[in-house]
Amino acid sequence: MAVSPFALHVNASANRHSVSPTFDHLTKSISPALKPIWKELQQQLPLKKIDVSNAVKKASGMVLDVLVDGLYRFVDQPYPPSQKNFAPVQEIGEAVEVACLEGELPADFPEGVFVRNGPNPQFGCLQTTVSPLGITNETWVEGEGMLHALLFKKTGDSDWSISYKNRYVESETFKLEKQRNKPAFIPAIEGDPLAISAALSLNQIRLDTGNKFLCNTSVFEHSGKLYAISENYLPHEVDSQTLETFGVWDFNGDWGRPCTSHPKKAPGSGELVIMGIDVKKPFLVVGVVSADGKELLHKVDVQLRKCVLSHEIAVSQRYNIIVDHPLSLDVSRLAKGGQLLKYDKEGMTRFGVMPRYGDANSVRWFEVETCCTLHILNTFEDGDEVVVRGCRAMTSILPGPDWGENKFDWYSRGFKLPPKKRENGNEEEGFLFHCVYEWRLNMETGEVQERNLSGTHTSMDFPFSNGNFIGLKNKFGFTQVVDSAASSSCGLAKYGGVAKLYFDEPQV
Repeated sequence: MAVSPFALHVNASANRHSVSPTFDHLTKSISPALKPIWKELQQQLPLKKIDVSNAVKKASGMVLDVLVDGLYRFVDQPYPPSQKNFAPVQEIGEAVEVACLEGELPADFPEGVFVRNGPNPQFGCLQTTVSPLGITNETWVEGEGMLHALLFKKTGDSDWSISYKNRYVESETFKLEKQRNKPAFIPAIEGDPLAISAALSLNQIRLDTGNKFLCNTSVFEHSGKLYAISENYLPHEVDSQTLETFGVWDFNGDWGRPCTSHPKKAPGSGELVIMGIDVKKPFLVVGVVSADGKELLHKVDVQLRKCVLSHEIAVSQRYNIIVDHPLSLDVSRLAKGGQLLKYDKEGMTRFGVMPRYGDANSVRWFEVETCCTLHILNTFEDGDEVVVRGCRAMTSILPGPDWGENKFDWYSRGFKLPPKKRENGNEEEGFLFHCVYEWRLNMETGEVQERNLSGTHTSMDFPFSNGNFIGLKNKFGFTQVVDSAASSSCGLAKYGGVAKLYFDEPQV
């Protein structure tokens, strides 16, 4: 089982007796409090063929479930009006035709399917648990993965059939909770420190993993196959037409850890460059998968000093580019009353540039102004420089506000534009403001040049580029946008909540 920031191992041990008790002896030795559970177990399993060790394991699991049901009260979290877009939707079953259309599809528009992924709580709402140990909350990133597909089929010279369907990504943890028909995992990311520690332990002992396999962040294609993925586990292969989940892709058993939500296809070779983080050494590993998806060609420990929540890896024609920013994960902080995730505003941000098949010693590190960059728009080589374009903020949106602070007030202040600072220099407002930013890393001199490309009145994140130009110099990019830009050093047009960037415009 792989370890990840949201799927933590908690080691537990028990004294094992060398004797194997007979079934009758085991029955007589059971505490009266467990008699009802044992009776149910006897009804479920044939007595003559019972495996005693499995029976004890199942009985223990049932006892722990009773304990959790007695100690923890699950409460639905409300959705304030400003957060209605996070509310879940229901699976609709078969595809339905989209009858209400505006505009026209271009004549050369290809047939195919557009698939997006996002968190969608299985039981209607995000959950909060209340217990004698404190409170824990599910966060907005923890809903189960749901795929939404638009299918485009040409029915004539200019006629189209467009249909929509959605479906959950059926990971093992999703199926486990669906079978129980109620939440099984105690939220274990946000909450009172003691309650989080207990949640991680109980989840691990009862359910074999500290948290759910979310599968809710993105989808990607490789070698003609479609995968749904999130940071805390491996990719799940899905059918692009039916959205059925086929199973986990573990790179033929050669990748024993989670995988980044945003792997990149290397330009030219078609190889897939992946990355996986962990809360224990090795903290960050980079891999290269063959173009046909059948072989893990390269795997290397980058030898970071700590675990960072490095969300995305980037590629150029010759290099892999890693982001090392001061957003770290440290399990030991839980025992000290801290949070698992921590963003250090005084910490160091740097980019690591390594040859495609390089090792830890081949990484060239470039220190830049402290910031948080979770999402990369594109990277490419320009002469001696490696150019990185991404969405940059002064503070990370994760882990969110300090425990006990009003999170909606914190988000509101964080996204106010333009940013305002206190007298001591710390951000009072606008600290979550994201701009499209460019770093030019000179591989010959080691120099770094930085600049804001999108101006001071537009917060932009979740960038996207044409996949055919990943790793190559490109003219256009797209991002989610909060407000219209007053000025920018690249051309910008706004379409509703999406901004289109023109990088071939004269630079100011």
